Amino acid sequence: MQRRTRRFDSGISLTPMIDVMTTLLAVFMVTTPMMTTGIDLDLPRAGHSAMNGNDHAIQISVDSVGRYYLAREMMPLDDVVRRAAAMRTENPNLTIMISGDTHADYGAVMRAMGRLKDAGFQKVGLRTQIDN
Repeated sequence: MQRRTRRFDSGISLTPMIDVMTTLLAVFMVTTPMMTTGIDLDLPRAGHSAMNGNDHAIQISVDSVGRYYLAREMMPLDDVVRRAAAMRTENPNLTIMISGDTHADYGAVMRAMGRLKDAGFQKVGLRTQIDN
């Protein structure tokens, strides 16, 4: 009588790990743009060569009435600057994009830009909508 020996495969199966990583990639690809957008504004139009912003920047918005928003949360300009400065401690090369409604007071947009520059931000830009 011959004795059978079982041979176990001790290798790691990569299929479940690849499935999990693919799912995570899909989730992050869908949720990341939602996290970086601000409120809906009627942005000024500019030519194709105008700077349109960085999708990974902090979004600060000024609506047509002159209210300030950090992402989608309305707050006073002092709080916007304070929170942006707190975010800069984690990422010193942080970029800030200011979106000003077409009907927003020019002074309100420039006040935000000036206060952020005074707070030490080097990369502050204005977001526009590209003309077709």
